[in-house]
Amino acid sequence: MPTPRILVSNDDGYFSEGLQALVEAVSPLGEVWVVAPDREQSAASHAISLHRPLRIKQVRERWFAVDGTPTDSAYLAIVHLLKDARPTIMVSGINHGANLAEDVTYSGTVAAAMEGALLGVPAIAFSLVSRGTFDFAPAARFARSLVQSALARPLPPRMLLNVNIPGGVEPEGYVVTRLGRHSYGYAVVEKEDPRGRKYYWIGGSEYQHEDIPGSDCNAVFRGKRVSVTPLHLDLTDHSRLEDLGGWEVPGFARHASDGA
Repeated sequence: MPTPRILVSNDDGYFSEGLQALVEAVSPLGEVWVVAPDREQSAASHAISLHRPLRIKQVRERWFAVDGTPTDSAYLAIVHLLKDARPTIMVSGINHGANLAEDVTYSGTVAAAMEGALLGVPAIAFSLVSRGTFDFAPAARFARSLVQSALARPLPPRMLLNVNIPGGVEPEGYVVTRLGRHSYGYAVVEKEDPRGRKYYWIGGSEYQHEDIPGSDCNAVFRGKRVSVTPLHLDLTDHSRLEDLGGWEVPGFARHASDGA
């Protein structure tokens, strides 16, 4: 069997401690390439740079920094740098903080992995659920074991897994979960600069999550276990299709879809 080629990226920057821990963890499993943003891009979501050129700086052998978003990094890696031999798998992280529940819609860590999956490379995003103190060792051990398991089997090219590891403990196991629901509170802080112009900080700091059996939040916070959540990119709300088809829109006829 050929040596697996493993692409590593993140949203905290190519220099981050979490990325280095992930690289060290998966290095025994294959040929590792790192293509990551040249600065922190937390909460960049799935933004891609279409209106400015991008620059790639080689940091060392098979290690590159991109002056763009996590999505830019994944795209350039797969479509350009590794176009002659695409990655076997892509991993993103280890993020400095949680990417649970609705976080996946904001997360640059998840977005990098999402871009990999969109481009046909199976991908896994890893996040350490902690604030303040980050011990990446337990998360790195789980990442190595999960990637090793993934490489031992055929994977669908658009596979996307979102993994959250609880901080401050040595997890004794993992749970396959669904996305939960949580909130950091809702707040807008209004301030005034020295020139009298107002500016605003958005986002709260009062965390709470709903008690949803089988959710990633419950697994991490209640069970102190790793959550592994399979994601897919079909955002269609299938439960609403029939109801929406019954709406009357004055002046316009509703036609059946190609599949109806």
